[in-house]
Amino acid sequence: MGSHPNSSSEHILITGAGGFIGQELSNTLFLSNPSMHLTLADVFEPPNPNASRATAVKADLTTQSAVDSLLSSQQWSACYLLHGIMSGGAEANLDLGLAVNIDSHRLTLDYLRKHQPGVVVVFPSSLAVYGPPDSPDQQYDEKTIPIPQSSYGAEKLIVETLVNDYSRRGLIDGRVVRLPTVIVRPGAPSAAVSSFASGIVREPLNGLQSTLPVSKDLTMWVCSPKTVVKNLVAIKDVPKEKFANNRGRVINLPGQTVTVRQILEALGEVGGGKALRLVEEKHDPDVEAIVASWPARFNISLAQGLGMAEDISLKEEVQSFAASLKS
Repeated sequence: MGSHPNSSSEHILITGAGGFIGQELSNTLFLSNPSMHLTLADVFEPPNPNASRATAVKADLTTQSAVDSLLSSQQWSACYLLHGIMSGGAEANLDLGLAVNIDSHRLTLDYLRKHQPGVVVVFPSSLAVYGPPDSPDQQYDEKTIPIPQSSYGAEKLIVETLVNDYSRRGLIDGRVVRLPTVIVRPGAPSAAVSSFASGIVREPLNGLQSTLPVSKDLTMWVCSPKTVVKNLVAIKDVPKEKFANNRGRVINLPGQTVTVRQILEALGEVGGGKALRLVEEKHDPDVEAIVASWPARFNISLAQGLGMAEDISLKEEVQSFAASLKS
């Protein structure tokens, strides 16, 4: 795999590019810079939205040879490490979660620090690194001690620590962004335990039945896909001097605190009673235990200070998703 002919242009790697966020991110990056070239990698060959400006690559990054082959193909302007096993999958299969969510990232980060020192690395982490709040109104920030209650959260925290340390040493220029639960995700349900939060909107608006496995009073920290992608693009260009030495490279991205009941209310406002009747309550204590262990209230002053955008309203997001179904 040779270098792109316009070597002076910005060249960005996205791993996990076949997922929804990866696809939305690639489209938004294209719009941000007409000379940008992307390499899109996943365990399957991901969709390529622009063959003249992107290269799609099938790569299993749990192997050293695949990491070497992919990363040696280009001098990277920035690398987005989006690949991983989702929360439900990582809880169900510990060994697979360790291999994908830790080992493959260690291989990738070690290659970059040795062969492309100083490269910008954006690592999307998760609010799952935290433990449950001491009180319902507790507000979390970047200095709240993480005590993950799932293997997925623990795996994310381990990679966060590596990105922070390699950045402290000047080996890479890392940015760790802890994502809220992203709703509404299109497509098929994912292996995330929070997948229901999108499902109870997505399926009914498509005329399909959906299952609600948690209490309507469960509180969550959520964000629209559009806002998450906008902030993933923006964080790449924040000068490294903006990250204070005593805070590391971790940022909690903006979101909003909602109850499951409020998500359903937004569904009803947009889709009416017909959509609401397609949501079946079927309690799953294991799912609720994991999601309830995630914080739902955040102080986002650090993210705001770095120029991160705040989220649109829940109703606006549901309206936006419904409109996308008609386009």
